[in-house]
Amino acid sequence: MKAGGRIRGVMFDAGGVLTRPIGGRWNPRYDFESIVETHHPQVREGLFPQAIEAGQRFLDSTTATANRTDYHRTMLAVLGIDHPSEQLLQQLEAPAAGPTIEPYPDVRVVLDRLKLWGVRMSIVSDNWAGLEATFAGLDIQHYFEGFAISEVLGCRKPDPRMYAEGSRLLGLERHECLFIDDDPQLVAAAKDLGYQGVTLDRDAERSTASDVIVSLNDLLQMIEARRVADSTW
Repeated sequence: MKAGGRIRGVMFDAGGVLTRPIGGRWNPRYDFESIVETHHPQVREGLFPQAIEAGQRFLDSTTATANRTDYHRTMLAVLGIDHPSEQLLQQLEAPAAGPTIEPYPDVRVVLDRLKLWGVRMSIVSDNWAGLEATFAGLDIQHYFEGFAISEVLGCRKPDPRMYAEGSRLLGLERHECLFIDDDPQLVAAAKDLGYQGVTLDRDAERSTASDVIVSLNDLLQMIEARRVADSTW
C-alpha cells in the first residue's frame, strides 16, 4: 500500500463493501419471483432469468439511477405481463417482509474502531432513496454523518457530485477523505478528483497490488499506520 496523507474521513460505497444481498443477488429483490407468481400464477417460470437480464440491461443503460417502477415494468413485460396492476407494482417496491441485505461480518467491528479513533464516515452509493432506513434496520446508520444517494442527487458515480456530497457531509477537504469501493474505476475517478482511494476486493484471498485491500480489517491497518506516522494525529 502506498503511503498517503492523513485520513480524517472515510466515504464508503454500500453494496459489496459494507453489505451483501440475502439470496445472493442485489436486483431484483430476493422475493421477486414469489411476488409475481402470487399475482400471476400462470407465468412461465423459465422466463425469470431472461426478465432479470432485461432488468439489469435497463439499469445499466442510464447514467442516473433508474426509475424503480420502470425497472419492474421492464422485467414484467418479458414475463408477458404488459399491464401490471398497481397492487403488484406497489408490492414489489414496498419494504420486504424481512431484511434483503446484511452487513459483512467485519463491518461493525471496523466501524466501531473508526468511530473510536474519531474518523468521520459517510455513504456514497448508487442506490435508490431509502438506504438510510435500510441501514437503520441493520443498526448501522448511526455510524455515518450522512448519505450521498444517486437517486436523490440525480447522478451516479463517477459523477463528481457524488463524491463532493460525500465529503461535504463530513465537513472535510478532499485530500482528508478516503473513498472505498469495490469498483476500481470508481476509486480511480475519486483519486483523479483529489480524494484518497482504496479498492476493496472481497473475492481475493490476498493482494500485493497498490491501493487494494481484501477486507475492512486491512482498512484499519492502513489507517493505523497513518496514525502512527502522523505525530500530529
